[in-house]
Amino acid sequence: MAATPTPSQPPAQSRLARAVSTVAKVEPGELPAVLAAFFLFFFVLGSYFALRPVRETVATVLGRDYVADLWLYTALFSIAIVPGFGWLVAKIRRSILLPCIYAAVAAILLVVGMYLRIDDAGVSAETLRADPGYVMVGSIFYVWISVLNLMLISIFWSFLLEMFSSEQARRLFGFIAAGGTAGALAGPIVTRLTVDSLGNAGIMYLGAAGFLMAVVCQRILVNIWNRPTSGSTTPPASDRGLGGNPFAGIAIVMRSPYLWGIASFVVLLSAASTFLYFEQLRIVEEIFPDRARRTEVFANIDIAVQSLTVITQLFLTSRIAKTFGVRALLTIVPVVMVVGFAVLSFAATFPIFAGVFILRRWGEYALVRPGREMLFSKLDTETKYKAKNFIDVPVYRAADYVGGQVKTALDAAGGIGPAGAMMVASVLAAIWAVNGWLLGRKHDDMPRTSIRRAEALAE
Repeated sequence: MAATPTPSQPPAQSRLARAVSTVAKVEPGELPAVLAAFFLFFFVLGSYFALRPVRETVATVLGRDYVADLWLYTALFSIAIVPGFGWLVAKIRRSILLPCIYAAVAAILLVVGMYLRIDDAGVSAETLRADPGYVMVGSIFYVWISVLNLMLISIFWSFLLEMFSSEQARRLFGFIAAGGTAGALAGPIVTRLTVDSLGNAGIMYLGAAGFLMAVVCQRILVNIWNRPTSGSTTPPASDRGLGGNPFAGIAIVMRSPYLWGIASFVVLLSAASTFLYFEQLRIVEEIFPDRARRTEVFANIDIAVQSLTVITQLFLTSRIAKTFGVRALLTIVPVVMVVGFAVLSFAATFPIFAGVFILRRWGEYALVRPGREMLFSKLDTETKYKAKNFIDVPVYRAADYVGGQVKTALDAAGGIGPAGAMMVASVLAAIWAVNGWLLGRKHDDMPRTSIRRAEALAE
């Protein structure tokens, strides 16, 4: 963390500090790190959300049944990546590893952008489905970007959980999350404005540029983290490999009822997301036959979600956490979804679906995600990286795959159909709400002192 500014610093910095303090309780010594984290998350999510409408367009071409099968490969690659990441974080200093991950993503996007030619104006979806080259590259891109999304977000928050204390997390994570939301808002806007001129492949080049900017921000943040200061509220950083077993994250989760609770929360969150996701593909495919129009629709939904989210994160998230505790962040959205799914079971029109879908994603980004990250704030460093990555990536994606298969089976069942599937989702959302309340209460009732190991929470 950075030292407290001296009186000799220019007034512009003081004005900046005052501006930030209007929406977050940022202490002067924390400002450089908070701003670096804000913009790092901006470029990471901005780049991903610029690519997301392209991914969804590819999904509509490949078809819902094919995409449901791809979720198996997504889950398998998510599981396979855990020991790889565990080995890297055990052997390599975070100051080197984290910027290199963002740089590698940029390089891969450049390569895929050259080969994934989905500027397919005038070509029917049937023709593209019959093209083995398109199906192969499109499938690889879909699986890779789906695994990448969760992993990048997980390691971003892992680093911040190591850098900031539990008390700082409650004050600052809402504002920092708003940086990612601002990027997630800018990304689809850029896609909507440029997709006609650049094409979908060109959007990937823009995404690569965004990840290169993330490398710069991560280096700035690492330099602040490694700078010993007397004004820091956290102990000096220890930038070295964590050591230990690459599979340690799995073992830590297996031994901790608290982490089991977090994993269950993620599974139930995934179930709600999966049911809505496949309804999204079905309804958009039926209503909008033009693929460019579909990309615009997906981008418009993203814009609405991120606009609501950034306002909430700037002005409400931290205040809700400090006033009502993490349990409120984890419970509000599931309760809303109980009602939302029930309404969709009776009236699954596009406007109603879009409203429920926007509410679910707004609540996840503005409330659930920051609250879920706060659940790890009192755990040790190995748990924050290895166990957290295991829950955030393979557990989430495995739940996605199982949920996708269940949703497909329910749709195929003659007596159930989409309406029945929404009622099933409503029941799952109710269980999700209870899980969130209990998990949040467990965290809120913990002592404010640091917990060394996750197993200590079993008591």
